[in-house]
This record gives sequence, structure tokens and C-alpha cells, in this order.
Amino acid sequence: MNTRAWIVFLHESDVSLLPRVHRTYAPHRRTPLLRHRLNWKRASMAAALGYHAADPDRGPRLCFHLKPGGYDTAALIEVLEQMKTFYRGERVVLVWDGLSAHWSRAMRAWVTEQDWLPLERLRAYAPELNPVELLWSSLKKRELANVAGDHLADVADATEQGIHRINSNPQRPWSFLAHTRLAIHPSTPQN
Repeated sequence: MNTRAWIVFLHESDVSLLPRVHRTYAPHRRTPLLRHRLNWKRASMAAALGYHAADPDRGPRLCFHLKPGGYDTAALIEVLEQMKTFYRGERVVLVWDGLSAHWSRAMRAWVTEQDWLPLERLRAYAPELNPVELLWSSLKKRELANVAGDHLADVADATEQGIHRINSNPQRPWSFLAHTRLAIHPSTPQN
């Protein structure tokens, strides 16, 4: 693995207008009620969480994308184009799972034209190795918990507040990586 590159984990998730019900607090004998319209509108979100392989002082970088509907190969290529701009020509090693859109013929053709973007595949059924999974968990347990919006914009606003919370504390993305037990920085050999 290139030690001068950014190691970037990318993953997608979804949000909907159906609230994610979580435990909450309320005054004694006042059961909280969560009122919402039975609405199945969905949006998809993608996050790319990057760590520099050689220089931890460069800090983690979070690139976030939110769109109505789902991600297909064309939409993921659009996300990668935005990521290319985000990393401004720096070398990136992209680590992601085996989603069919990640390894489609069109995606592989697009990636072969990109000299800045080698791909690595996470092993199957191993979400615990992707720090972005912990980012989604953090968002869904805090900002998206018990959100009963009438419009996707309400859910998008809550999601962006969560992304801002995560970006405001540089230790939080490092904690996501630490939880995976993956080592990004090469260890110094002992003499």
C-alpha cells in the first residue's frame, strides 16, 4: 500500500421519513409520542472517510454526499468525481465493500482511467472493518434518532448537523478507525 496516499473508506447508507425509534427520557408518567406520516420517501448518503497513510498530523478528512433515491454506478462515479476534487490530485487508495455497483463493468472501466485511484476491497461480511459504518451508527443514534420530518429536507438537515458534529471534533473520526482495529500508519521497526 502506498504510504504517501490517503486511505479512504467509502460506504453508503440510507435515510427515510420513517423515524428511527430510540429510547429517550420524559417526565414521570408522560410517555413520549412520536407522530409521523407513514411516508416511505428515501434518500441515500455516501461518506468517504480518509486517513493519510504516512502523516497522521494531516488529520482525517470526511467527504459527504446526500441524494434522493439510491446509488447506482453512475451516481457513485459522480461521488468519486467530487472526491477527486476534494483531494485535489493527491493519491487516494479507496477501500470499499463488494456492492455490485462498486465492481460493475462501467465502474471498473472508469477506474482504469483514473491514475489517482487504486481500489481495495473489504472482505465479505465485514462491516466492522469499515469506519464509515461507525459514522452511520453515530448519526442514526443521535441526530436521526426519533426524527419525524414531513420532508426529506428535514432529515437532510438533521444529517448535516450530525456531519458537522463529527467534523467539529477531529478525534471522533480517529475513534471510528481505532474501533476497527485497523492500522493505517506503518509501525517503526524496532532495532
